[in-house]
Amino acid sequence: MTYVIKAAVADPAGKVFEFVAQKTMYGGKHIAEGDTVYIFASENEGGPGLIARGIVTSAAAVPKRPDLDRQTPRVTITVRRTATARQRLGRAELKPWNDWSDERPESELNFKLYRQATNKVVGISDRVAEYLAGFF
Repeated sequence: MTYVIKAAVADPAGKVFEFVAQKTMYGGKHIAEGDTVYIFASENEGGPGLIARGIVTSAAAVPKRPDLDRQTPRVTITVRRTATARQRLGRAELKPWNDWSDERPESELNFKLYRQATNKVVGISDRVAEYLAGFF
């Protein structure tokens, strides 16, 4: 399966990224070692959007806290960079794609990443993975 993570990235040029206790949505909790992940440096933390593609080298579910009734599943993952994005793709480029029922890859990304401003790991469709591959 293929995933996207939108998160704070301390070193956008890094070769390895560690993301600790990241919120998951849209199947993101199923991320596992060996999966492909596209990394978006969160614009909420000053990032430019899509920066890299990588392979998950480790993935672990974060145990739920017993003191909370409702808790979004979270994961900690380590990703090894396999490619660097050649062109920009972020909130500004995806904003026009707001007809979330049109089945366009841009619309799916806009919906999953920017409908809620939170950072997260999300599962993506094959058509979105194919679309994102064109940025590398």
